[in-house]
Amino acid sequence: MASIINRPLDVIMLLPFYLKGLGLGAGLIIAIGSQNAHVLRMGLRQQHVGLTVLLCIVLDVLLICVGIAGMGAAIEGNSVLLGMARWGGVIFLIWYGLRAWRAAWANHALHLNPQAVAMNARQAAAAIVALSLLNPHVYLDTVLLLGAVGGQQAGAGKLWFALGAITSSAIWFVLLGYGARLLSPLFARPAAWRVLDGIIGAVMLLLAGTLAWGGVG
Repeated sequence: MASIINRPLDVIMLLPFYLKGLGLGAGLIIAIGSQNAHVLRMGLRQQHVGLTVLLCIVLDVLLICVGIAGMGAAIEGNSVLLGMARWGGVIFLIWYGLRAWRAAWANHALHLNPQAVAMNARQAAAAIVALSLLNPHVYLDTVLLLGAVGGQQAGAGKLWFALGAITSSAIWFVLLGYGARLLSPLFARPAAWRVLDGIIGAVMLLLAGTLAWGGVG
Protein backbone atom coordinates (compact mmCIF):
# COMPACT_ATOMS: atom_id res chain seq x y z
CA MET A 1 0.00 0.00 0.00
CA ALA A 2 2.80 2.40 0.91
CA SER A 3 4.50 1.89 -2.46
CA ILE A 4 1.27 2.64 -4.27
CA ILE A 5 0.75 5.83 -2.28
CA ASN A 6 4.32 6.98 -2.92
CA ARG A 7 4.15 6.52 -6.69
CA PRO A 8 2.46 9.88 -7.39
CA LEU A 9 5.03 11.55 -5.14
CA ASP A 10 7.84 9.82 -7.03
CA VAL A 11 6.42 11.08 -10.32
CA ILE A 12 6.19 14.63 -8.97
CA MET A 13 9.80 14.47 -7.76
CA LEU A 14 11.05 13.10 -11.08
CA LEU A 15 8.97 15.43 -13.27
CA PRO A 16 11.61 18.23 -13.25
CA PHE A 17 14.12 15.82 -14.81
CA TYR A 18 11.60 14.99 -17.55
CA LEU A 19 10.83 18.66 -18.21
CA LYS A 20 14.53 19.50 -18.33
CA GLY A 21 15.10 16.81 -20.95
CA LEU A 22 12.01 17.94 -22.84
CA GLY A 23 13.14 21.57 -22.91
CA LEU A 24 16.76 20.92 -23.80
CA GLY A 25 15.84 18.31 -26.42
CA ALA A 26 13.33 20.66 -28.04
CA GLY A 27 15.79 23.53 -28.10
CA LEU A 28 18.38 21.42 -29.89
CA ILE A 29 16.04 19.63 -32.31
CA ILE A 30 13.79 22.50 -33.40
CA ALA A 31 16.12 24.49 -35.62
CA ILE A 32 16.27 25.21 -39.32
CA GLY A 33 18.63 22.70 -40.91
CA SER A 34 19.08 19.97 -43.49
CA GLN A 35 17.34 17.20 -41.53
CA ASN A 36 14.27 19.25 -40.66
CA ALA A 37 14.10 20.63 -44.20
CA HIS A 38 14.20 17.09 -45.58
CA VAL A 39 11.42 15.87 -43.27
CA LEU A 40 9.31 18.88 -44.19
CA ARG A 41 10.01 18.30 -47.87
CA MET A 42 8.93 14.64 -47.68
CA GLY A 43 5.79 15.68 -45.84
CA LEU A 44 4.93 18.22 -48.52
CA ARG A 45 5.35 15.58 -51.22
CA GLN A 46 3.51 12.96 -49.13
CA GLN A 47 6.35 10.52 -49.83
CA HIS A 48 7.41 7.90 -47.26
CA VAL A 49 6.39 10.20 -44.41
CA GLY A 50 5.97 7.39 -41.89
CA LEU A 51 9.34 5.84 -42.76
CA THR A 52 11.12 9.20 -42.62
CA VAL A 53 9.59 10.20 -39.28
CA LEU A 54 10.18 6.77 -37.75
CA LEU A 55 13.85 6.70 -38.74
CA CYS A 56 14.41 10.22 -37.38
CA ILE A 57 12.91 9.22 -34.04
CA VAL A 58 14.74 5.87 -33.84
CA LEU A 59 18.10 7.46 -34.63
CA ASP A 60 17.52 10.20 -32.05
CA VAL A 61 16.53 7.63 -29.41
CA LEU A 62 19.70 5.61 -30.04
CA LEU A 63 21.97 8.65 -29.96
CA ILE A 64 20.32 10.12 -26.85
CA CYS A 65 20.53 6.82 -24.96
CA VAL A 66 24.13 6.22 -26.00
CA GLY A 67 25.05 9.75 -24.99
CA ILE A 68 23.37 9.70 -21.58
CA ALA A 69 24.48 6.16 -20.71
CA GLY A 70 28.03 6.70 -21.91
CA MET A 71 28.55 10.13 -20.39
CA GLY A 72 26.77 9.08 -17.22
CA ALA A 73 29.07 6.09 -16.77
CA ALA A 74 32.14 8.21 -17.55
CA ILE A 75 31.45 11.02 -15.10
CA GLU A 76 29.75 9.07 -12.30
CA GLY A 77 31.86 9.28 -9.16
CA ASN A 78 34.51 11.43 -10.88
CA SER A 79 34.31 14.97 -9.53
CA VAL A 80 36.74 16.34 -12.13
CA LEU A 81 34.80 14.97 -15.11
CA LEU A 82 31.53 15.96 -13.43
CA GLY A 83 32.73 19.55 -13.13
CA MET A 84 34.03 19.60 -16.70
CA ALA A 85 30.73 18.22 -18.02
CA ARG A 86 28.71 20.66 -15.94
CA TRP A 87 30.58 23.84 -16.85
CA GLY A 88 31.20 22.70 -20.40
CA GLY A 89 27.44 22.27 -20.71
CA VAL A 90 26.84 25.72 -19.23
CA ILE A 91 29.24 27.36 -21.70
CA PHE A 92 27.74 25.51 -24.65
CA LEU A 93 24.17 26.35 -23.62
CA ILE A 94 25.03 30.03 -23.26
CA TRP A 95 26.72 30.02 -26.67
CA TYR A 96 23.79 28.14 -28.23
CA GLY A 97 21.26 30.50 -26.69
CA LEU A 98 23.09 33.62 -27.83
CA ARG A 99 23.52 32.11 -31.30
CA ALA A 100 19.76 31.48 -31.46
CA TRP A 101 19.07 35.10 -30.50
CA ARG A 102 21.51 36.26 -33.14
CA ALA A 103 19.79 34.03 -35.69
CA ALA A 104 16.48 35.63 -34.72
CA TRP A 105 17.68 38.79 -36.50
CA ALA A 106 18.57 36.88 -39.67
CA ASN A 107 16.23 36.83 -42.63
CA HIS A 108 16.14 33.06 -43.12
CA ALA A 109 13.31 30.74 -44.16
CA LEU A 110 12.74 27.33 -45.70
CA HIS A 111 12.20 27.31 -49.46
CA LEU A 112 11.04 23.92 -50.71
CA ASN A 113 10.16 22.46 -54.09
CA PRO A 114 7.32 19.93 -53.71
CA GLN A 115 7.54 19.04 -57.43
CA ALA A 116 10.95 17.33 -57.19
CA VAL A 117 11.53 13.74 -58.39
CA ALA A 118 10.04 11.08 -56.11
CA MET A 119 12.24 8.75 -54.04
CA ASN A 120 11.67 5.06 -53.45
CA ALA A 121 11.67 3.67 -49.90
CA ARG A 122 15.34 2.68 -49.98
CA GLN A 123 16.41 6.11 -51.21
CA ALA A 124 14.23 7.81 -48.60
CA ALA A 125 15.75 5.71 -45.81
CA ALA A 126 19.30 6.27 -47.06
CA ALA A 127 18.72 10.02 -47.30
CA ILE A 128 17.50 10.44 -43.73
CA VAL A 129 20.23 8.17 -42.31
CA ALA A 130 22.89 10.17 -44.14
CA LEU A 131 21.44 13.54 -43.11
CA SER A 132 21.22 12.36 -39.50
CA LEU A 133 24.48 10.49 -38.98
CA LEU A 134 26.82 12.41 -41.29
CA ASN A 135 26.03 15.71 -39.60
CA PRO A 136 28.62 16.42 -36.86
CA HIS A 137 26.18 18.70 -35.03
CA VAL A 138 24.00 15.65 -34.33
CA TYR A 139 26.75 14.12 -32.18
CA LEU A 140 27.53 17.43 -30.51
CA ASP A 141 23.87 17.99 -29.63
CA THR A 142 22.63 14.50 -28.72
CA VAL A 143 25.67 12.50 -27.64
CA LEU A 144 27.82 15.20 -26.03
CA LEU A 145 25.49 17.92 -24.77
CA LEU A 146 22.40 15.86 -23.92
CA GLY A 147 24.71 13.11 -22.70
CA ALA A 148 26.70 15.45 -20.46
CA VAL A 149 23.63 17.09 -18.92
CA GLY A 150 21.58 13.88 -18.72
CA GLY A 151 24.50 11.89 -17.36
CA GLN A 152 24.67 14.18 -14.32
CA GLN A 153 21.12 13.49 -13.21
CA ALA A 154 20.87 11.40 -10.06
CA GLY A 155 19.41 7.90 -10.06
CA ALA A 156 16.19 7.58 -12.04
CA GLY A 157 16.62 11.20 -13.13
CA LYS A 158 18.80 9.98 -16.02
CA LEU A 159 15.95 7.86 -17.39
CA TRP A 160 13.37 10.63 -16.99
CA PHE A 161 15.68 13.17 -18.59
CA ALA A 162 16.18 10.80 -21.53
CA LEU A 163 12.42 10.23 -21.81
CA GLY A 164 11.87 13.99 -21.92
CA ALA A 165 14.43 14.47 -24.70
CA ILE A 166 12.97 11.51 -26.63
CA THR A 167 9.45 12.91 -26.23
CA SER A 168 10.46 16.26 -27.72
CA SER A 169 12.10 14.49 -30.66
CA ALA A 170 9.07 12.28 -31.34
CA ILE A 171 6.57 15.14 -31.10
CA TRP A 172 8.63 17.42 -33.33
CA PHE A 173 9.22 14.93 -36.15
CA VAL A 174 5.60 13.74 -36.14
CA LEU A 175 4.36 17.33 -36.33
CA LEU A 176 6.90 18.25 -38.98
CA GLY A 177 6.25 15.21 -41.18
CA TYR A 178 2.48 14.90 -40.92
CA GLY A 179 1.74 18.57 -40.46
CA ALA A 180 4.00 19.71 -43.31
CA ARG A 181 1.22 21.06 -45.49
CA LEU A 182 -0.04 23.21 -42.62
CA LEU A 183 3.39 24.19 -41.28
CA SER A 184 5.18 25.00 -44.53
CA PRO A 185 3.51 28.42 -45.11
CA LEU A 186 4.47 29.37 -41.55
CA PHE A 187 8.08 28.18 -41.91
CA ALA A 188 8.40 30.09 -45.18
CA ARG A 189 8.09 33.34 -43.22
CA PRO A 190 11.26 34.74 -41.63
CA ALA A 191 9.17 36.22 -38.79
CA ALA A 192 8.13 32.73 -37.66
CA TRP A 193 11.76 31.65 -37.38
CA ARG A 194 12.60 34.84 -35.49
CA VAL A 195 10.01 34.02 -32.85
CA LEU A 196 11.12 30.38 -32.72
CA ASP A 197 14.81 31.30 -32.43
CA GLY A 198 13.97 33.81 -29.72
CA ILE A 199 12.15 31.15 -27.69
CA ILE A 200 14.95 28.62 -28.22
CA GLY A 201 17.53 31.17 -27.06
CA ALA A 202 15.56 31.88 -23.90
CA VAL A 203 15.16 28.17 -23.12
CA MET A 204 18.88 27.51 -23.63
CA LEU A 205 19.91 30.38 -21.35
CA LEU A 206 17.41 29.31 -18.70
CA LEU A 207 18.79 25.77 -18.77
CA ALA A 208 22.33 27.15 -18.56
CA GLY A 209 21.32 29.01 -15.43
CA THR A 210 19.75 25.97 -13.77
CA LEU A 211 22.80 23.88 -14.61
CA ALA A 212 25.24 26.51 -13.33
CA TRP A 213 23.40 27.05 -10.05
CA GLY A 214 23.21 23.41 -9.14
CA GLY A 215 19.84 22.53 -10.68
CA VAL A 216 21.07 19.17 -11.92
CA GLY A 217 19.43 17.07 -9.26
